[in-house]
Amino acid sequence: MRRREFISLIGGAAVARPFAARAQPVAMPVIGFLNAQSPDAFRLGGFRQGLKDTGFVEGENVAIEYRWAENQLDRLPALAAELVGRKVAVIAASGGPAVTLAAKAATTTIPVVFVAAEDPVRLGLVASLARPGGNLTGINFFNLELAAKQLELLRELVPAATRIGVLVNPANAMSTESTLRGVEPAARAMRLQIQVLNASTSREIDAAFAAFVREGAEALFIPGDPFFNSRRVQLVNLASRHVIPATFSLRDYAEIGGLMSCGANIADAFRQLGVYAGRILKGVKPADLPVVQSSKFELVINHQTARMLGLTVPASLLATADEVIE
Repeated sequence: MRRREFISLIGGAAVARPFAARAQPVAMPVIGFLNAQSPDAFRLGGFRQGLKDTGFVEGENVAIEYRWAENQLDRLPALAAELVGRKVAVIAASGGPAVTLAAKAATTTIPVVFVAAEDPVRLGLVASLARPGGNLTGINFFNLELAAKQLELLRELVPAATRIGVLVNPANAMSTESTLRGVEPAARAMRLQIQVLNASTSREIDAAFAAFVREGAEALFIPGDPFFNSRRVQLVNLASRHVIPATFSLRDYAEIGGLMSCGANIADAFRQLGVYAGRILKGVKPADLPVVQSSKFELVINHQTARMLGLTVPASLLATADEVIE
């Protein structure tokens, strides 16, 4: 090769290299999604919509690493540590306080956005709702604080009921404590007797329903719990089989035949979770994002189930329901 050709070749490479470097694709940011449930029991539509609202679409300009605890809460610390090791840009934690606490314990630097069904200040997740401080912020909906309202609606629908069965999951100690803290004083104020039974497996759910029937429970209160949500078909079928009116916290139950649900609009809460994750990806610090208090609550009544149970739904309930399933 002649000297002039060699110099031209080197010069051309020097010019081409910066353009080649600039053409390298930018690595997509990664969100770590940590949840207590299993993927087949969870709807991600709301979360993905929230990301889309802030300009992010999974697989196009953002990647999501999923970690599911499959209702085994003792797995959460290891799953959270995996996401930290993956060096995700933000962790979206949902499925109960144990999930967020595991994420909080795993990192003090990676932003964590949570969905909490009880007071995040009392749980020690944030310093205050307006000024979270640290690396956590999120969405707060007061499903557990709705106990009094749920009992009131249940009594309105089943006015003759005086003995209410309450099912709790002892494996989820924090949620159980919060549920009872809301249910017990509300029941006393309404002069209702409550019978509290534990269930943390499918077999124990079957046994609890048999005990409720045997001991004369006239209606049931099923609180929000990740494990119960994953077993909602079993719970609704048992209530129907034993002909016991039951109230639930999520509309998912009423949609598959549950009598009534009263609780937060979970799809909207997860949309807000996606929005906050997207804003953090754009550079906003979690300490600068106040905790959102979800204000969308919904009452759903399955009128067909009510008729099957021989119940007449008061006109006042039908008028106030967000949806009546016929």
